[in-house]
Amino acid sequence: MNSETLAQIQAIHAAPVEFVFAMTGGGASALGSLLSVPGGSRTVLDAHVPYSPQALTEWLGAEPEQACGERTARAMAMAAYMRARRLSSTKSRVAGVAVTASLATDRPKKGAHRVQVAFQTATSTCALSLELTKGARTRAEEEALAAELVLYATAEAAGLEPHFTMMLGEDEKVVRRRVEALPTWQTLLTGKKSRVEMNCRGATDAIALFPGAFNPLHAGHVEMAAIAEQLLDCDLIFELSITNVDKPPLDFVEIESRVLQFESKPLVLTRAPTFVEKAKMFPNTPFVVGADTISRIGEAKYYGGSIRARDAAIDELAELGASFLVFGREMNGEYQTLETLGLPRELLAISTSVAESTFRNDVSSTQLRYREWELG
Repeated sequence: MNSETLAQIQAIHAAPVEFVFAMTGGGASALGSLLSVPGGSRTVLDAHVPYSPQALTEWLGAEPEQACGERTARAMAMAAYMRARRLSSTKSRVAGVAVTASLATDRPKKGAHRVQVAFQTATSTCALSLELTKGARTRAEEEALAAELVLYATAEAAGLEPHFTMMLGEDEKVVRRRVEALPTWQTLLTGKKSRVEMNCRGATDAIALFPGAFNPLHAGHVEMAAIAEQLLDCDLIFELSITNVDKPPLDFVEIESRVLQFESKPLVLTRAPTFVEKAKMFPNTPFVVGADTISRIGEAKYYGGSIRARDAAIDELAELGASFLVFGREMNGEYQTLETLGLPRELLAISTSVAESTFRNDVSSTQLRYREWELG
């Protein structure tokens, strides 16, 4: 360990920030460096190495669309941050740092050699991406570089002025993306607020809510919103929950990118991942959904396999005055509507179908994301 790295680690240990680390594919030797310098117990709350695909899926709560991608690194860092909040007595001075890497191995590798590092704090999300020149280094050399990038991110998350000493090639550069959260987003992430309204001043008391991930928002969503406003004769507000039942919350980069899509459209950010929670937050409100969403509401597997729990949730939705305007959607190669899904009678009683002649758009956000990756 050179003197600059030693000094940086000592500064990290002296900073009043506690960390949880998540590492897969490379960069894990950074943890050994941190713990080889006295003071590591003040810095490291916990560390996880979800190296297998199954372990990474468990850490994230779902299978990542890309094992070594910026979004995956950010989601890993958010999961680490949330664990740090649970483990720390301070909760406010904590951070999650993550790395996912694709490095040289003992067999030919078709794709690029990459290092994706991210950190998450209560106020910011940062992602550092580095594509390595293939064949320019040994595995050990690539690992050393990945580990240094992890230490760099850790120092920055601790509020220090980090430094990066390893030499990069002419065509190599660290691409950095950092988002400082709006104060309202910070209070939403930490649970001090349950919802944040944006561009909703023109909305009346009579509203419909259109929940979704909107990853991305597309023309089909916009058309559904316009039709819903006409059919329900009320203002419509899009709703994006930053929390998920099983996955880590959305980070600030993700929130910013999705919020920007809406421009001046009414939007509310919430901490309500389930429809029962949404209905409690917005009682007596119609919800605009696709056939895939209403299908999930009616399936017992989304309630731990319990039919009793499903029925109790539907009963509670009805008691809260929730109703559903359901748009048809292609599912598993077949166009499905409210009438073809075989939903529980109690759920059908509070749902209304939109005719296929009124709306049909088979484009999905998932298809658009994959198309973007293929083009990119």
